[in-house]
Amino acid sequence: MADLTTDFIGITSPNPFWLASAPPTDKEYNVRRAFDAGWGGVVWKTLGAEGPPIVNVNGPRYGVVYGADRQVLGINNIELITDRPLETNLEEMARVKADYPDRALIASIMVPCEEAAWKAILPRVAETGADGIELNFGCPHGMSERGMGSAVGQVPEYIEMVTRWCKEYYDAPVIVKLTPNITDIRYPARAAKNGGADAVSLINTISSITSVNLDTFSPEPSIDGKGSHGGYCGPAVKPIALNMVAEIARDPETAGLPISGIGGVTTWRDAAEFISLGAGNVQVCTAAMTYGFRIVEEMKRGLSEWMDTQGYTSVSQVVGRAVPNVTDWQYLNLNYVTKARIDQEACIKCGRCYAACEDTSHQAIEIKPGRVFEVIDEECVACNLCVDVCPVEDCITMERLPEGAVDPRTGKVVSDEYANWTMHPNNPMAKAAE
Repeated sequence: MADLTTDFIGITSPNPFWLASAPPTDKEYNVRRAFDAGWGGVVWKTLGAEGPPIVNVNGPRYGVVYGADRQVLGINNIELITDRPLETNLEEMARVKADYPDRALIASIMVPCEEAAWKAILPRVAETGADGIELNFGCPHGMSERGMGSAVGQVPEYIEMVTRWCKEYYDAPVIVKLTPNITDIRYPARAAKNGGADAVSLINTISSITSVNLDTFSPEPSIDGKGSHGGYCGPAVKPIALNMVAEIARDPETAGLPISGIGGVTTWRDAAEFISLGAGNVQVCTAAMTYGFRIVEEMKRGLSEWMDTQGYTSVSQVVGRAVPNVTDWQYLNLNYVTKARIDQEACIKCGRCYAACEDTSHQAIEIKPGRVFEVIDEECVACNLCVDVCPVEDCITMERLPEGAVDPRTGKVVSDEYANWTMHPNNPMAKAAE
């Protein structure tokens, strides 16, 4: 079996699967159960400064978006950072780290954006023996209204400033957790790097309202007839997270900055995708909340078996392998021509491809006697919609036309003369590019 041991910014763990800072990592009992189940690391639920206690709601804290058969696609969370005393958390962290020295234990921290507050808490965290800290600059609800969480993460200057404080007053690795509630993720990542961050983690939750009760007209979860925006996570946010991870990995100003990938990791395949886009490890929350801690067994086994089949012996060999293939739209090859092909033996004659194409696409599928569906090459623009809506895997595929063939739709010979849009004669900037 492939070796899943990872060395992330000098922090060694037996596998790349860490639990994210969230309800599952709120206390010693949970974390011990997680480590016993096989998780490689844990980011302890966010610690706050001593002072007025954090008070959470006593009503529902989660709103859910369901798929078919009540599959959890996303969870909206209005829970705040830990409401347990700081000293209690620190004592528990020290005990856990002492008993599980081979596992990664990271302390998530969120205190006011004041140097004194960070200077005060960091030595106390260091005494626990934690392997590092994660600065929570992402929480979009509750704490952001108090000038913390995403209120800091949305201002690159604040990110750089606080990161510098932490690097000055704390000797172990500093990870900066980024908010997705921003236009361009590259700017906060650059700020974290400029501040001396050892790594970034992303994404934190997305500000959201998942649903509205149409009987009470209150957003869910509802507290005494009122609702609030919360943080959205789960499989539904994975595409957003993948894109943001890739943006940081391929940005020349942050290239080489270690990344901990977060956002909808539910299977080993999800993890492999994040890792291939530049993440050195992954953090998981919603999957554990939905299926329990033992899901990590499937993740570890699946990742290891896939690595074996691909000939990879370590996770580091996969990190960033997909990054060179992520590009801007203008560099895509406009002479790469494909057409949809329907496997008549696999077709169950449901007609979903026809309905989708006829009503919402390019009228490139026709019905023949006996409910036989065939592609009209002259109309097919290779949009892939028929493949996406077909309920039978691999029944419809996209077949590339070879160089020299005539595209029935345009009448032009397929050629690689222009490799990308930058140099294509239809691009008004082509001459400038030359």
